[in-house]
Amino acid sequence: MDRIHLHKYQIFSTVVKLGSLTKTAQSLNLTQSAVSHAISGLENELGLKLLIRNRSGIRLTDSGERILKKINELLQINDQLLIEVDAIKGLETGTVTLGTFSSVSIQWLPQIMQQFQEQYPHIDIQLLDGNYDEIENWIVEGHADLGFVNLPVSSTLQSIPLYQDQMLCVLPAHHPLHQYDYIELEQIVDEPFVMPVAGCDTDVQMIWNQAHMTPTIKYRLEDDHAIIAMVKHGLGISMLPEMILHSMYTEDLCLRPLAGAHHRTIGIAATSFKTMSPAAQKFIDCIQSFVDQYPIADVAISNQLL
Repeated sequence: MDRIHLHKYQIFSTVVKLGSLTKTAQSLNLTQSAVSHAISGLENELGLKLLIRNRSGIRLTDSGERILKKINELLQINDQLLIEVDAIKGLETGTVTLGTFSSVSIQWLPQIMQQFQEQYPHIDIQLLDGNYDEIENWIVEGHADLGFVNLPVSSTLQSIPLYQDQMLCVLPAHHPLHQYDYIELEQIVDEPFVMPVAGCDTDVQMIWNQAHMTPTIKYRLEDDHAIIAMVKHGLGISMLPEMILHSMYTEDLCLRPLAGAHHRTIGIAATSFKTMSPAAQKFIDCIQSFVDQYPIADVAISNQLL
């Protein structure tokens, strides 16, 4: 593949990922004019209109949508080729793009990244932070090599289960239900409920759906800290995974397991573990090694649940 074409493909892929010519120019250390010229040149060479640019931003045309996946596949193959060349030369290099969500980013990633960079200092890890749905889409569309996910995932992806994270009922400290060791859904179905927004609510919604019950939703929020703040101030109750609460638990909260031992299963997913780059495979090995040693519960939270 001509190196000039690859450069244009990289620019096109980055524009779609970042949604901005300006951000792409900054990311690739180019001028905005150079980015615009590269996109126009690619469209002229292919004879297709790939992007629509207007005041509301940038979006793909139907042709661009069809071309994008193939371009990302070509870029991944080129990355794998360069990594293989480096491996032959005795080097361990490459770039791995990882999709991640907030609780994993807070509880796991700093330690995983530290261990990995100490062992493989020439492999660059790029992070995309989003919700469950966004991460799956990034992997499918080739924007991310792999990602942390909430299992099960789409049948188009391969996945490895990593960790079962207990779902807890989160109450204000002096809520009348604090006297119970376990919370039945019947006890909270009529309580004002703070629900995570779509894309973040998979675990919670599944619990209610399996019980054929509908919570009394008072608020919908995306940010975990905001949900906790609402509960602390007595504006409702909620459900969150234990991992999230590790860094947020205070004495203003009352945490109780749900009757029936509900949990979410955190995994790692990719389009194919067999064809992924050596750098990505090394990163997965590092993740699995860390999770095998991950402490099951925070002491403060464990004491709350006794």
